[in-house]
Amino acid sequence: MKYPILLTNLIEHNIAKTVLGAVQKAIGITDTFIPLHEPEFSGHEWDYVKKCIDTGWVSTAGSFVEKFETGLAEYTGAKYAIATSNGTAALHLALILAGVKPGDEVIVPALSFVATANTVQYCGAIPHFVEISRETLGMDSDALESYLSEITEINPAGLTNKRTGRQISAIVPMHTFGHPSDIDGLLRLSQKLNLPLVEDAAESLGSTYKGQHCGTFGTVSALSFNGNKVITTGGGGAVLTNDEEIAKRAKHLSTTAKLPHKWNYVHDEVGYNYRMPNINAALGCAQLEKLSRWVKEKRKLAENYDAAFKNISGIKFVREPPKAKSNYWLNAIILNDENAEYRDTILETLNVADYMARPTWTLLHKLKPYADAPAMIDMNIAENIGKSLINLPSSPKLARRSR
Repeated sequence: MKYPILLTNLIEHNIAKTVLGAVQKAIGITDTFIPLHEPEFSGHEWDYVKKCIDTGWVSTAGSFVEKFETGLAEYTGAKYAIATSNGTAALHLALILAGVKPGDEVIVPALSFVATANTVQYCGAIPHFVEISRETLGMDSDALESYLSEITEINPAGLTNKRTGRQISAIVPMHTFGHPSDIDGLLRLSQKLNLPLVEDAAESLGSTYKGQHCGTFGTVSALSFNGNKVITTGGGGAVLTNDEEIAKRAKHLSTTAKLPHKWNYVHDEVGYNYRMPNINAALGCAQLEKLSRWVKEKRKLAENYDAAFKNISGIKFVREPPKAKSNYWLNAIILNDENAEYRDTILETLNVADYMARPTWTLLHKLKPYADAPAMIDMNIAENIGKSLINLPSSPKLARRSR
């Protein structure tokens, strides 16, 4: 029996070695650790942060916050941008602003970072997990439409899940690794069912769908500027919307719902301390100045990866979907069914060789807090992607390194 085992080990070793060779071809051989995605501070970050410190305005009041919000709105084409303490806070606010209430159900893709589900729970609502598309890695609009037609009915309360009796109050697509979801299909469905579309655009700053920036299609959306995003403010996030009233309420809620006054502290509803500090916004203003360049470099890096993996059997580089222009926040490969069993060996081989690589997130409906949440029975694509996808080093400077 030892010979089949030895043969399997040889195949496993060869596949892992092949993937390592492709990564080295795309970004070069290294003698130092290459992170998955690291921030870059090569512009006016020191100048702006020092200016912020020199003024003494380092908390949520200060000129850099407004400047950063204006820059975000101009870059994305959104009418309004409200800077927050982090992306999770932004998404929590977005759900409240869209009208999600305690006891509601909210449609969430099974493949996403945990914050997408957690923020639904923060609202006292219940995430309802659905299938993804192999083409976009985001929510599958056709599968969702068919599923909702089977399990829901429209009554005076709105769209109701016949199985649970709960109202469904929003659809939350997430643009996975910066690749835009099927916006046309999801918008059509949200309009048909009169459900707000709340975009989790945390990973998609710099990504567009049919020429329009992600996060500007739905009722409201959320961005993230965590240290591993395309640009960073250390922590930080933002709410985007084209609705003036939603924008005003977003700013109000994120500032503890305090009514403006010279000295009195009066709060007219439960609010949140979610505003971005001025010192973080100063960092963000400098980062915004490099954003267009970094997106171009990340797209060049994706081309390098695509070329390196193009002729390797059983391994597919994840390309941007049709009608979309991705920021390629995180580059990824997907192993076919035969190679998927070697995923962990490939991960170990890459990381030992100092190329940081990771699997995708554990599917949300498989996490302990959400084990009893409603979910589609058939989520074969999400299950397959969860077992076979590997993220590769994706910092923009790697495109410069590989020249």
